[in-house]
Amino acid sequence: MDTKVTLHFNQEVINKAKAFAAKNNISLSRLTEFIYDKITSGNYKNLEELPISDWVLQVSEGEAEYKRRSRKDTRNEYLQSKK
Repeated sequence: MDTKVTLHFNQEVINKAKAFAAKNNISLSRLTEFIYDKITSGNYKNLEELPISDWVLQVSEGEAEYKRRSRKDTRNEYLQSKK
């Protein structure tokens, strides 16, 4: 049984979602239902517990390491890589 729901979103988000739905031959309503179904099918207590997409896991290489560097060192490394 379908139920009508009224939601308010940023117009730009809706435009992008409509384009995505159109490319995938699905209505925006069904796309929204699909997303809600995925979210509610797991036992997630908060947003941080939602799983990361498989493609993100495939390209990730572990924890990111951040190092403080001067702009000069960064610039020199960049220029060396272009030679």
